[in-house]
Amino acid sequence: MRIYHGCKIGNNCIIHANAVIGSDGFGFAPAADGTYKKIPQMGNVVIEDDVEIGANTVVDRATMDSTIVRKGVKLDNLIQVAHNVEIGDNTVVAAQTGIAGSTKVGKNCMFAGQVGIAGHLTIPDKVMLGAQCGVNSSVKKEGESLIGTPALNAREFFKAYAVFRNLPDMRKKLDELVKK
Repeated sequence: MRIYHGCKIGNNCIIHANAVIGSDGFGFAPAADGTYKKIPQMGNVVIEDDVEIGANTVVDRATMDSTIVRKGVKLDNLIQVAHNVEIGDNTVVAAQTGIAGSTKVGKNCMFAGQVGIAGHLTIPDKVMLGAQCGVNSSVKKEGESLIGTPALNAREFFKAYAVFRNLPDMRKKLDELVKK
């Protein structure tokens, strides 16, 4: 494990092998010549009490302020938490999830594996994101369950899926009707 300078780790935390706390966030500005200039990442990471961080998980330092992992959060292995993210109390996140920069996650959320969350979004308390969910806009309702890419309300997703899985047969029937 590696904990960079200025980072704060609370009490009763478990940080597993090869986790990195406080590496630079992915901040680059395009230059006129087509190259990219690194934006200094001057902030830190604050990990509150009773947090567990899995192996090979990375929590990037903030650009100016703090990336914050609140009390009781559980992060599985192979997770990317980008700069300026805040994860609310008692949220659990499964493996291979990525949370892009400046996203605010509420309390008591549950994210299944391989969830992708775009940057600068807000996810309210008690939101559940199904496996491989792709969230590209802020979630509006507390306690909502979402699945799919782009993320849809779970009930609406399964209604749509019931139609989607039958599309090949429906297309075949439509082609037959057109021929007649």
